[in-house]
Amino acid sequence: MKKDLHPDYHMIKVVMTDGTEYQTRSTWGSEGDTMQLDIDPKTHPAWTGGSGQLLDRGGRVSRFKEKFKGILG
Repeated sequence: MKKDLHPDYHMIKVVMTDGTEYQTRSTWGSEGDTMQLDIDPKTHPAWTGGSGQLLDRGGRVSRFKEKFKGILG
């Protein structure tokens, strides 16, 4: 394997939005750095099933639903 081709892979601490922490290996930052997450699976609507509103700008969603109404059910 060629030298100096791959990034440094080291241990960092990750802090979730609720304050829980864990250690993992990463190429982010340097050895011992702390990554503070602003969004994670505990808070993001994609994982929590949040009821975020889908904005219909310019009727795009309406046109899509009309076009595929037979397929989408």
